[in-house]
Amino acid sequence: MIYIKTEEEIEKIRDSCRIAYRTVMMLGKYIKPGIKTSELNSIAEDFILKNGARPAFKGYKGYPATICTSINEEVVHGIPGDRKLKEGDIISVDIGTCRNGYYGDVAFTFPVGEVDDEKKRLMDVTRESLYKGIEKAAPGNRLSDISHAIQSYVEANGFSVVRSLVGHGIGRNLHESPEVPNYGAPGMGPELKPGMCLAIEPMVNAGMYEVYTLDDGWTVVTLDGRPSAHFEHTVAITENGPVILTAD
Repeated sequence: MIYIKTEEEIEKIRDSCRIAYRTVMMLGKYIKPGIKTSELNSIAEDFILKNGARPAFKGYKGYPATICTSINEEVVHGIPGDRKLKEGDIISVDIGTCRNGYYGDVAFTFPVGEVDDEKKRLMDVTRESLYKGIEKAAPGNRLSDISHAIQSYVEANGFSVVRSLVGHGIGRNLHESPEVPNYGAPGMGPELKPGMCLAIEPMVNAGMYEVYTLDDGWTVVTLDGRPSAHFEHTVAITENGPVILTAD
């Protein structure tokens, strides 16, 4: 069941998304060599609570933290802890919020100090692939038009999209139908209609697309140990096209 949101509901989702976006942008100022990922988690949780929302990830299916911090070869769902960021790392920060019963979801990948050219290009291509996908989130298109746009751009630039993890619908629940893969042929899946809200989130690897989960049960890493980047926006489909809700 794909829920079509009213304009009022979209505004409530936008309200939650704005807090998620402000949180990740604020955290970017703290991402420097020497900071622990647990410190980033505490800063984020304080900010979310002070803004009248709650962390959507904390306790979700047993997840123990407010944010996900995934470093270098970690793709998603890295658990904050005592690890300190080092010069040359990249870190993907994924944040979910809930306010007034509606959810927001956003992710950005940040450089830690100066990073090498491959990591810079990986981040740039992943970010741009997200916007290529968002462009296709328009009424009358099919869901896989988003997927195909992301995959085509990523692979044309020599990288690979993770296939076992997907974006998702969002609203009264953090994860709703439909799933939004980052690969596939165009013209497939449900027709996109005004009122749909989607969290579109390409996860892009420098090397092969295969991944596996560590023994902590959460952290997903690249099979070949090469770096991965992750960008995500929550988007509403409107009569006039896609609107990014995770924005100020």
